[in-house]
Amino acid sequence: MSGTVADPIGITNPPIDDLLKKSQSKYQLVIYSAKRARQINAYYSQLGEGLLEYVGPLVETTPEEKPLSIAMRELDRGLLETKAFDDPDA
Repeated sequence: MSGTVADPIGITNPPIDDLLKKSQSKYQLVIYSAKRARQINAYYSQLGEGLLEYVGPLVETTPEEKPLSIAMRELDRGLLETKAFDDPDA
């Protein structure tokens, strides 16, 4: 099998069950990882322009790794923490 990776990164690594233990709900996990993935994507987009408005990845990455996988690994390693926010309309 050519092209397979011995230690897959992405939806299987880190395990979803481990990530759910670090957030209050699966919805919070999705929101925070998506927001962080957008920041990482914006960082890579601005890198060529010399603008460094966003913080880059906090973990080792490979060129083919997706921003969402990077964000989930950051959450799993405890480099980011999720906090609940107060809804002013509630």
